[in-house]
Amino acid sequence: MIGVDSHKHSHTVVVLDDLKRRVAEKTLKTTSDAHLELVVWAGQWAQVCFALEDCRHLTRRLERDLLGAGHRVVRVPTQLMAGARRGGRRPGKSDPIDAEAVAVAALRHTDLPVAELDGPTREVKLLVDHRRDLVSERTRLQARLRWWLHELDPALHVPSRGLRRYCVLDRLEAHLADDQGLVARLARDHIGRCRDLTRQINALEVELRTLVRRLAPSLLALPGCGVLGAAMILGETAGAHRFRSRDAYARFTGTAPIPVWSGRTDGKVRLNRGGNRTINTALHMIAVTQSRGIGPGRAYLDKLTAAGKTRTEALRLLRRRLSDAVFTALRADEHAPQLSKEAEMDALTPAA
Repeated sequence: MIGVDSHKHSHTVVVLDDLKRRVAEKTLKTTSDAHLELVVWAGQWAQVCFALEDCRHLTRRLERDLLGAGHRVVRVPTQLMAGARRGGRRPGKSDPIDAEAVAVAALRHTDLPVAELDGPTREVKLLVDHRRDLVSERTRLQARLRWWLHELDPALHVPSRGLRRYCVLDRLEAHLADDQGLVARLARDHIGRCRDLTRQINALEVELRTLVRRLAPSLLALPGCGVLGAAMILGETAGAHRFRSRDAYARFTGTAPIPVWSGRTDGKVRLNRGGNRTINTALHMIAVTQSRGIGPGRAYLDKLTAAGKTRTEALRLLRRRLSDAVFTALRADEHAPQLSKEAEMDALTPAA
């Protein structure tokens, strides 16, 4: 097992054998040429596996180069590496100690996620993250613009969520056209920036709609699941094949409850506040939409509330069922291209 401690300008690797004994160590740069040197250096052992701390902004290029060379790469969560370092025999903290802790954690835990080459789902995630940043920036500008408009004209009425509409922005710009002073100039500048950000956000939504319709038609067919929610789920899941079952996916999405033990056998559970909060938010959006009568969620909520559940508890249970439905849809979408390709090959093959 080769553990890697990654930094912006260097990687430190430590090689451990099956008994967790340190065999060798090496420090190299973060360029592709240095990664090729690492691959050649690792060739002196018959069978190796690379363990990288899960900080992908630092390790993405290394992952891609190692996977391209045919090596197996596992991702070690930071908390596992920190626990292995605290339990190690070498005191202190250094790059070799951290790299060894990554390798030790990988040897202890055999079910760690395996890295794969980036596919189209990463494009979806990058677009979703970029759109979220643009929306946050626009919200900040809108809040400041509202205060400046109130200072210029307290009687001016700006509709709720109106600063994302072109007609409202045009009306405000015409209203401030004759105003002089620094505040009016800054307000006009913010109106123009809000218009540009809205144009970029709308263009990203159009691009996401095209990608999601191609990659996840079954997910979009789920009642209450829109383009943005499907894009959030698709980008964060990064392939449903990574999960062995729908229960494992529910744990990943934070919808699986956590059992309460300490000698209790009454089946009591507590709320899971972990998991991927982005997917959890998307599932909540679908649940709220279905609670308004779109899809089967409304009847399920009515049944739970009639049995004594509160609305909050009923929504949590609905999110758990939606997690299973989303997992089934993602698996179906992943198998669909393979089935269509096989059907196309069968059509091209001449009959005997």
